[in-house]
Amino acid sequence: MRKLIWATAVAVAVCVAATASWAASGAFDSSQSIAAPDSTAGAADLTTPACTSPAPVHMYPWYHCYAPSDIRSAYGVSAVGNPTANTGLLGAGQTIVLVDSYGSPTAASDLQFFHDTFYPNLPDPNFTTVFPNGAPDYNNVAHGNGLSGPSAAANWSGEATLDIEWSYAIAPLAHIVLLAVPPAETEGVQGFPTLFSAISDAVDTYPAGTVFSMSFGVTEQTFGGAAQQQTAKFDAVFQKGNAKGDTFFASSGDNGSFGVAKPHRDTTGYSTPTDGWPASSPYVTAVGGTQLQSGWTWNPTCDVPFDPTTGANNACYFNSTAGGFTEAVWNESWEPVATGGGPSAIYARPSWQSSVAGQIQSNGHQLDARGIPDLSWNAAVNGGVLVYITAFPNYQRAGWHVYGGTSASSPQVAALVALVNQSRHNAGKGPIGFLNPALYSIGSGSAFRDIVPVTEGTAASGHLQDNQLWSYNADGSVSPGSVPGWPTTTGWDMTTGFGSPNAPAFVSALTAAP
Repeated sequence: MRKLIWATAVAVAVCVAATASWAASGAFDSSQSIAAPDSTAGAADLTTPACTSPAPVHMYPWYHCYAPSDIRSAYGVSAVGNPTANTGLLGAGQTIVLVDSYGSPTAASDLQFFHDTFYPNLPDPNFTTVFPNGAPDYNNVAHGNGLSGPSAAANWSGEATLDIEWSYAIAPLAHIVLLAVPPAETEGVQGFPTLFSAISDAVDTYPAGTVFSMSFGVTEQTFGGAAQQQTAKFDAVFQKGNAKGDTFFASSGDNGSFGVAKPHRDTTGYSTPTDGWPASSPYVTAVGGTQLQSGWTWNPTCDVPFDPTTGANNACYFNSTAGGFTEAVWNESWEPVATGGGPSAIYARPSWQSSVAGQIQSNGHQLDARGIPDLSWNAAVNGGVLVYITAFPNYQRAGWHVYGGTSASSPQVAALVALVNQSRHNAGKGPIGFLNPALYSIGSGSAFRDIVPVTEGTAASGHLQDNQLWSYNADGSVSPGSVPGWPTTTGWDMTTGFGSPNAPAFVSALTAAP
């Protein structure tokens, strides 16, 4: 996982509730299960909360949220499968493997509650937790502090629960497997051999067409001079799965173009844009982040998210108007978080990316590099998804939370591809397997909603046009950070890839693929 470098004490004090639920396994994470703050400070002037959860009711005054029906409608998933009637593509016969450190001691019961709330007419979830190295000790978790070891389990429980419940939300009849492999991978590579041994065993264990979603990552530069040799060993696991018909997804990251430097113990970052691995592997489909605004439109008129004196949410920043439908690049300056993406420092451009070669460039010069992400999905915190969790109640309140991060994006897209594989099975075809070549063959068609620059409100924060991470200033305002980001453009780009799937056309096109 990654650690934010906060500029002021004000930002830390204000945003501690938001960061407390991260699955913080280290300095960088491809997906961090970011939770919206619980505080109601500054909400006295609001007559209607932005988010009200199902029972047990919890209200978020400023942060919007979505239930499964909202996301399924926004992306057209409801058009390919109807959970209420138990008809269409719901993932029957498919397997989804979610790779997370530690897992959660309440994973099964929390998923059951999620099912009872949203899909009570469907059979109970087909869910399994696998501990390749033995179940962790959930008793010695301190307060969730620390990068690895038992104290990280509380942090990771949120990540695991998000992955489970939201892959289930898209493919509720699939067999969902939580592959829990402690210790947590930090901004280093020492834990990768154990982790990839477990993934390799899962490739051997589960049927052809298994879809993997990975919620971990390191800055590419962490591998140092041995990057190509080290990643080749791990890529061999992906290649083995691809050859069998499996598909691998990884979140592109939540730091925008910013990457922390391991040699400095994660307290500083690189001055130039970086990418994350394994999202950058050409044998993996990288999932970037968007901000879905469905039924509301952000309308900021200032760049000061929180009152510097009271810590209350500033209405001038969080203000929104009712109605509208917008999907923009994910870049929330109040956290600050943004979708990962950019050109790889390890891999050359694969042949199947030749159609977007002109977009993989820096300072006007085309690069011979793998560019990520390949596609995207909602990752917003303000506009996040509802997650029910009861693990470690002394660490975070038991009940409903609003979560975001590209860790919300990857498991949902993985579940959508499980629906693709069900459709292909119904058509007498094998699973899609290695997705990227097929993805780039359909990318310019109707299978995606292109994400283009958006301007909302009158504040600079409302210019959603790239993945440059923002920073806090001493006065509590935010402004773009020192590391440049990559632009969001018409067509494929290095912030949102081809954009977000339009489920009916996406499933149809990949079902028709060879």
